[in-house]
Amino acid sequence: MVSDGVADKVAVKVIRPGVRRRFNQDLQSYFLAARLQEKYFPSTRRLRPVEVTETLAQTTRIEMDLRLEAAALSILAENTAADPGFRVPRVDWERTGGDVLTMEWIDGIKMSDVEALRLAGHDLKRIAANLVQSFLRHTLRDGFFHADMHPGNLFVDANGTIVAVDLGISGRLGRKERRFLAEILYGFITRDYDRVAEVHFEAGYVPAKHDVSAFAQAIRAIGEPIHGQPAETISMARLLTLLFEVTELFDMETRTELMLLQKTMVVVEGVARTLDPAFNMWRTSEPVVGDWIAANLGPRGALSEARQGLSALVSLGRQLPDLAARAERLSHALDVAAQQGLRLDPETAKAIGREEARRNRSGRVALWVIALTLVYLAWHLV
Repeated sequence: MVSDGVADKVAVKVIRPGVRRRFNQDLQSYFLAARLQEKYFPSTRRLRPVEVTETLAQTTRIEMDLRLEAAALSILAENTAADPGFRVPRVDWERTGGDVLTMEWIDGIKMSDVEALRLAGHDLKRIAANLVQSFLRHTLRDGFFHADMHPGNLFVDANGTIVAVDLGISGRLGRKERRFLAEILYGFITRDYDRVAEVHFEAGYVPAKHDVSAFAQAIRAIGEPIHGQPAETISMARLLTLLFEVTELFDMETRTELMLLQKTMVVVEGVARTLDPAFNMWRTSEPVVGDWIAANLGPRGALSEARQGLSALVSLGRQLPDLAARAERLSHALDVAAQQGLRLDPETAKAIGREEARRNRSGRVALWVIALTLVYLAWHLV
């Protein structure tokens, strides 16, 4: 990487020989275990072990191509260009390929070295709050987040800026999922358990056959004890654990699209607590979540959705001539079929005939085998 004619120090990440093959072998054993679990333990099918393993496999395939990690770094860099206190390394695209990723070298202190951060004079409480709020901004605002934010992948530079590296695993959330997440989090923050329950039903997380009020009661039983605890014990991990305990009562299935999000939320909160043992997840989250709701679900959100709807209508209008032509051709084909009957082309008819003849021969052979078996048994029993 060269800037202003001077070669910069770089970090290089490589895929070692044989790593992909070993990952594939491990994944096959996971798939086998997941299929056996679904087959012999029906009560665990709602947890979707095979789908969970498929999600893991897809994540691994992406992680094994370093060009995709470079692209993820580029996306996150663009999304966070104006964000205070957070960034990712620059990518050297000329020296990056499927097996090699070259990027800017980061001079900083790993977030796992809390004592070194303290000795360097960093404000640990501010860094903890910045970490969680940055993650929530990426998730809610952009729908794209770093999904492997353990302390070994997080550095703090001399200015106190968090630099996230190793973006092999990233997560995405669609607009609907972001709205559901924001409303659920804000409902817990404001203790609006009825709205939390309603959102679960709107999202399809709880089957419609259940009662919303009963689920709201279960949500209250989870939320109230958390709010009654001191800040250092109010935990996202605890909330997710308690939610998991009521999922079976309401036939809630695992949502594979939320797995990376839930895992990363727990990890990020854990990192924040190592920096600030009295860290309050809810108080720190409220400004980001509240601002997103105001911008997207209030008047500004309604205006934005109206613009999106208008854009969709314009796009549909452009396609109307083509859609009308397709509909006319389909209508003509149906009229011909109604008048003349359904006709197969010669090759298709021959193929059907061959398959039917094969089945008839197989049937006759099976009958002869059965008959000869009966004769054989009768002969030996006499």
